[in-house]
Amino acid sequence: MTTELISAAWAAREQAYAPYSNFQVGAAVLTKRGEIFTGCNVENLSYGLTICAERVAIGTMIAAGKRDIARIVVVADTDQPVSPCGACRQVMAEFGDFPVLLVCKHSQLEMTLGELLPRAHTGILNR
Repeated sequence: MTTELISAAWAAREQAYAPYSNFQVGAAVLTKRGEIFTGCNVENLSYGLTICAERVAIGTMIAAGKRDIARIVVVADTDQPVSPCGACRQVMAEFGDFPVLLVCKHSQLEMTLGELLPRAHTGILNR
C-alpha cells in the first residue's frame, strides 16, 4: 500500500499550481479503510492564501465524508525530504497521531505526527 500511496502523491504533485515558487508538492492521505485522497499545493499571488498539498488532501478526504487518517505521504522533487509547515502539522493533528512519510528524489523519512508536532493538543482549551 505504501508504494501506491507514494505514487498517488507524485501524481498529485504533477497537478500543482505553483507559478510563483515553482515548488510543486504532492500529498496523499490513506484512511484506515484503505481509501486514498490526494492533494497538491495551490499558490496565490497573495502568498499567505497559498494552500499546501497536505491541507488540500485532508480537505478532499473531509469532503468525501471521511475522518480516519492512517498515514500521510508528502512528496517533493528535492534532494532532502521536505517537512510539512506548522499550519499543516496542526491541521493533521486534528485527526490523531499517525505515520507521516516524507519522500524526495533520493530518499524518504518516516516519523509520527507526534514527533513532528509534540504536544499538539495542549493549549488554551486544556485547563
